[in-house]
Amino acid sequence: MTNQERDEGMRETVLASGNPGKLSELSALLEPLGWHLRSQADFGIVGAEETGLSFVENAILKARHTADATGRPALADDSGIVVTALDGRPGIYSSRYAGTEASDPEMRQKVLDEMAGVPDGEREALFFCALVLLQHPTDPCPVIAEGRWHGAIARQATGSYGFGYDPIFWVPEQRCTAAELAPAEKGKLSHRGRALRELRRRLETGE
Repeated sequence: MTNQERDEGMRETVLASGNPGKLSELSALLEPLGWHLRSQADFGIVGAEETGLSFVENAILKARHTADATGRPALADDSGIVVTALDGRPGIYSSRYAGTEASDPEMRQKVLDEMAGVPDGEREALFFCALVLLQHPTDPCPVIAEGRWHGAIARQATGSYGFGYDPIFWVPEQRCTAAELAPAEKGKLSHRGRALRELRRRLETGE
């Protein structure tokens, strides 16, 4: 299969997530490539159990689960925030750090509470994203791309864009939080944008 055939065959791809924020961000980033991304919620799929010990492992589990359930190519994103002063937490548990039923504000507040006594110079954090693309559930050669976005934990939540931990993720070079960046600007800087550009590069070069 040529790179062109591979790309054309994957233009309609199922996102292994029901998270509307992720679908919106990834759809916007994939649209220039002519890809049509659909949510696994469109197919009534319950998400895979995330039993991996790393972002990459969980992304593979999710992509395989969705590809198997839909019979279509699947793209999985496993991402989260890694805080140095918290020994890497929330990490792979970012989406359920304050409990499986916790809201985004509750998860953000848990991190802010744990960081309350940490001085400004020790509040380093990064957003990490692992993207995995499978053509089918038994694809032995998944395309894997990673992205990192370095910043710090802010003192309080600000901004109305984005989702998840964006309002407490301080972007030093922009002097604002990720939630204060317009979506197009965030796409240029974010871990997810970087991972997607790496995924595109790998698809185009056949790596």
